[in-house]
Amino acid sequence: MRVVALISGGKDSCFNMLQCVKHGHEIVALANLRPPPSKDELDSYMYQTVGHNAIELYSEAMGVPLFRRTIKGLPLEQDMNYIINKNDEVEDLYELLKDVMAEIHIEGVSSGAIFSDYQKVRVENVCSRLGLTSFAYLWHRNQEDLLKDMIDSDINSIIIKVAAMGLDPKKHLGKSIAEMYSYLLEINKKYGCNICGEGGEYETFTLNCPMFKKRIVIDSQQIVIHSDDAFAPVGYLCFNEMHLEEKIK
Repeated sequence: MRVVALISGGKDSCFNMLQCVKHGHEIVALANLRPPPSKDELDSYMYQTVGHNAIELYSEAMGVPLFRRTIKGLPLEQDMNYIINKNDEVEDLYELLKDVMAEIHIEGVSSGAIFSDYQKVRVENVCSRLGLTSFAYLWHRNQEDLLKDMIDSDINSIIIKVAAMGLDPKKHLGKSIAEMYSYLLEINKKYGCNICGEGGEYETFTLNCPMFKKRIVIDSQQIVIHSDDAFAPVGYLCFNEMHLEEKIK
C-alpha cells in the first residue's frame, strides 16, 4: 500500500516506517502537526512537539514530500472512545490527512503507537473516517526487545526531553538511545519507568535511520529547564541551527 507516515521526529514513528517497508508498503509522504508559533511544546495527549523546528529536514533527508499543519485544537474528548468534536486536537490530524489525500494517492497511515490506547483509538478513528488503513507494527511489543531492535536497526535517535525520576536534563539530554539502553533498563527496575518512554519519561529525535538519504546534524542547541524538581526535573533540548549531510557509505 501507499502509506503516509505520521512523524514526530521520535524513534517510534521512524521505526514503524521501517516496519511498513519491511512488510511491503511504500512511504510516499510524511505528515506532522506542529505547535503554534513561539511555542516549542504543547500539553498534548496526542502529539510530540518538542524538536518540531527540525522536522522540515525530514523531507529532503528521505526524498518524499512533507505535509504540516499547526495544532489548533485541545485534548477535550478524553474518554477512551473518541467522539468527534471540531475543537479537539484529533480533528487537526483529520484535516492534515485530508490535505495529504488532496495532493497524493494514499491508502494507509503509519504511526508509532506502542501502548497508548488513547492515541491508537484516535488514529484509527481518523483513518476509518477517511477510508485509510492504520499500520501500527509496534503495538504491544515488549519494550525492552523493541528498543533493542530499534538500536540494532541503525536508528540514531537522541533524547531531547526528560521528565522522570532517574533522568537528568543536564546529564542525559543529547545522548543516543544506544548509549542510554543499559541505564534505561536500570531505572526501569528501580523506579518502574517505561523503557521506551511510553509514560512520558523521555522523548527522542531521530538524526539518522536506514530510510534517510542524508543525515541530520545539529549545529547549535540549548537546554531548556521546564521544572527544576529535585527528584524528577523536566527539561528539553531546543535546536537552534541544524543542517543535512550526505551519509558516508
